[in-house]
Amino acid sequence: MSGKTIGDQELALLQYIQAAPKRSVGDVFTGYGEPRGLARSTVLTMMERLRAKGYLSRRKAEGAYRYSATNGSEQVMTGAIGRFVEKTLQGSVSPFVAWMAERGQVSDAELAELEALVGTLQSRRKGR
Repeated sequence: MSGKTIGDQELALLQYIQAAPKRSVGDVFTGYGEPRGLARSTVLTMMERLRAKGYLSRRKAEGAYRYSATNGSEQVMTGAIGRFVEKTLQGSVSPFVAWMAERGQVSDAELAELEALVGTLQSRRKGR
């Protein structure tokens, strides 16, 4: 599954379904597709592509298929970020960190999470 890429629109749709699993195509169209001006058929196509890539599963319940994210879908964001860093930032996270600092809208919780991540990175480096 790691070799299967996912586009921005697919990623957003997958995140929507992860937040509210066991949704039918109609549910997803109403909550996700309609506000974005997408046709129901487009939403269905995207959902089926995600299922073919292994990021969604479906089960028939109450006369309709219900879609849920698979365990592998948790790796999607990590892969998307990795591709962004490698392709857009040429492997360096410094431009992203500089953007965050300039933006100045990092919450206390996000800052604490970043500090914890830096601590983890420093610990790993010392362990080498």
